Amino acid sequence: MAVGRRRAHHQVTFAVLSAGVAAFALLQSLVIPVLTTVQHELHTTQSAATWVLTAYLLSASIMTPILGRVGDMTGKKRVFVATLIALAVGSLLAALAPSIGVLIVARVIQGFAGGMLPVAFGIIRDEFPAQKVAGAVGILAALTAVGAGLGIVLAGPIVDALGYRWLFWLPMILTIVAAVSAVLFVPESPVRTPGRISWLPALLLSAWLVALLVALSEAPDWGWGSGRVIGLLAGAVVLAAGWVIAELRAATPLIDMQMMRRTAVWTNNLVALLIGVGMYATFAFLPEFVQTPAAAGYGFGASITRSGLMLLPSAVTMFVTGIFAGRLAARLGGKSLVIAGCLIGCAAMSILAFAHQYEWEIYLSSAIMGIGFGLVFSAMSALIVVAVPTSQTGVATGMNANIRTIGGSIGAAVMASIVTSQLGPSGLPKEAGYTTGFAVMAGGLVLAAVAGLLIPSVRGLGQSSEVPEHAELAIIPGGTLAGDSSE
Repeated sequence: MAVGRRRAHHQVTFAVLSAGVAAFALLQSLVIPVLTTVQHELHTTQSAATWVLTAYLLSASIMTPILGRVGDMTGKKRVFVATLIALAVGSLLAALAPSIGVLIVARVIQGFAGGMLPVAFGIIRDEFPAQKVAGAVGILAALTAVGAGLGIVLAGPIVDALGYRWLFWLPMILTIVAAVSAVLFVPESPVRTPGRISWLPALLLSAWLVALLVALSEAPDWGWGSGRVIGLLAGAVVLAAGWVIAELRAATPLIDMQMMRRTAVWTNNLVALLIGVGMYATFAFLPEFVQTPAAAGYGFGASITRSGLMLLPSAVTMFVTGIFAGRLAARLGGKSLVIAGCLIGCAAMSILAFAHQYEWEIYLSSAIMGIGFGLVFSAMSALIVVAVPTSQTGVATGMNANIRTIGGSIGAAVMASIVTSQLGPSGLPKEAGYTTGFAVMAGGLVLAAVAGLLIPSVRGLGQSSEVPEHAELAIIPGGTLAGDSSE
């Protein structure tokens, strides 16, 4: 698309990208509070109903890096529009699903939309003024977490007023609007990375992610020591090793392992893994905690709607923090924001673990949690963008988002095991299980802060996002950016 009057202003492009990402983020979590409703409506088992989440997670985990690579090769706008179409088709099928099997297939199709995240970040880097890149990436990254929080908040009112199928109709409408707007207003990025998809690495990547996430998702039911879980985890390790070898040998690797070795990349990915553990575990289990009848000795007997409202402060503070994170990064450096965000998140988890007798404590911890995660997501994504060559933006940001999703799967599985390990006479989990679980999540965020100390410092993140091709970020006095081409 030629530069000129036909090329949309970058703010218009950002609005369209935000609409698409918001629809994808909402669909991550809308179904979490209503899985029991889905189970009854479709006459299925609890185990089968959980695959409504697992199938979506698996599909997104597999397709995010693959479509990020395809976008870098063939055009980011094309892939962005294609993911929106997949999201709309999957939502339509889910809204009409007559059985749990059809609903699971629909969620797999929706998961293809995970590929919109890396291409959206790539479009921002290609199209926006250099001084606007870090801030825009930060807001979009925060929006993914905000959308996940809002999904839990909105699920109750939507189901109460319209029925659970509208959890798919409403995002479908938003997705269609975003797809049409993308075709009309989003310019095709001129940056291309020639090559082709190496199918062996893609197959091995899919295989080890499936093995890992199925094991983690089913471990609470099967038992962590069961042969099936141990076998799947062992298989995941072997397949992951084979994937790395295949990537190193591929003429056009799906994931550039040299890029993944960059200090600024692997450290941010480690933080993303640990942050994902805490965030998804909280989103999955805090509603369950507050919905527990007070007769159990804890909980508030909250409805789906009321429990969602307790997470609303996190969505609000996360979004507001994302707006200002770019300016803070320019002054303090992205590394400082990542560390601060992890510690703030740790404080929120500590409140949930040890001070949850009153509703105001839940609201307070939710608000604090949003500030912490908002800082981390915004700064972390911007650090990834400036750490890699333009041609690898899609793959790098896609893997970062993917690793966060994997962390979320680990966190939810670990939390489920801790909470359900102690059951009271009524069959409900004991309060001690939640206390231990949230304390473990707080400890994970301390580890994330420690990992953040290893991130190379980049000053002026909000002013410029240019970095030399094949340059490694190095820490030098004053925290400025230095290029090291030794890799």
